[in-house]
Amino acid sequence: MLHHFQPASLKGAFERLGSVQYDPLNPVGQNHDLVLQARVPGYSVGDWLELAYQQRFLYDAWDKQASLVMMQDYPMRRIYYEWHAPRWREAILDRYPAAVKTVLDELKERGPLKSTDFYYQEHHEQWEGSWYGPKLTKNVLRALWHTGQVHTYRRNKGKHVYDLARKVVPSYLYEAEPIPAKQCIDWLVLQRHKALGLMRPNAGTAVWSLGISAAERSMHLQELLKRGALVAVDIDGVIYHALPQTLEHLDKSVKTDDHQMRFVAPLDQLMWDRPAVGHLFNFEYVWEVYKPKTLRRWGYYVLPVMLGDGFVARIDSSMINGVWRVHKWYWEDGVKPAPELLDALEQAVSRFRCYLKAETLKLPRGLNSTLRGAFRAGFKV
Repeated sequence: MLHHFQPASLKGAFERLGSVQYDPLNPVGQNHDLVLQARVPGYSVGDWLELAYQQRFLYDAWDKQASLVMMQDYPMRRIYYEWHAPRWREAILDRYPAAVKTVLDELKERGPLKSTDFYYQEHHEQWEGSWYGPKLTKNVLRALWHTGQVHTYRRNKGKHVYDLARKVVPSYLYEAEPIPAKQCIDWLVLQRHKALGLMRPNAGTAVWSLGISAAERSMHLQELLKRGALVAVDIDGVIYHALPQTLEHLDKSVKTDDHQMRFVAPLDQLMWDRPAVGHLFNFEYVWEVYKPKTLRRWGYYVLPVMLGDGFVARIDSSMINGVWRVHKWYWEDGVKPAPELLDALEQAVSRFRCYLKAETLKLPRGLNSTLRGAFRAGFKV
């Protein structure tokens, strides 16, 4: 894919994408790791951590769900705190002011803390089974995080370690003058297009993840089209929007390796708009992790497999204690495993082994000998 998978440095991948969706599930690295391994040569699980928690090139924020975003974009992204504030004020901040003060005071006095490290803990039975659980302290911290008063200082085994926002965000960004809402929204809309390449104006609300109505979003899109900041493209009767520079890049005959096979993250930007993926690639994808096992068609954590500019297969696998276990491999309908395709798979397996730092490969029973041979050869490279 000329737009999505041109090789980049780790910083370059974030500069191109703008954000990478963070997801805690970890069968073969977490979603953000998978997004990066498809773009950054030599990437291994966890390589992003230094950029976030030592260099502060990245920070944890809300974009399309929880995400890793660039610190330099902080002033533009503060609008999310305004969008989230009414909900969290009503649910937590205005309802439990004493708890809010206690939590903030502890952070001031003790420095970075996990939610379970706070002296102040209060259990609310009515929140049993809720997303953030029954502890008032954790709910307060999430309210403060979503409204920009605390930030993720680092992560401890995936768990947020919180600190006051002014201690995490560089002062020149934290104290920057507020940017008008319209300018922030236009910037976020353009960022979405930069990340996805081609974007349907009627993509689902979850894809946009903006705190404005569909009608307001449409107004912003129309103005950006009139200004020439976006261009409309008709692909087989479906209208997409793109940045002019994206189309210029695609029009250039950029040399790409059509034999490069990639395992794609389930929440990769390429996969965000599933109807668009179906239309552009004739590829139906459903992430089945939250489906009961009996209702899954493909498997628990299935990764789409791309070769060049098309999807050729799906893989369901997991990594535990250094063992990469392949549960299922599915060729797409009409795909014939010709020698060049198996060679591409062999190279993809080799890269994925290095990304996972896997020590052992386990293949499922019933896998045909040719496919088994490609996996084994790639794992040994």
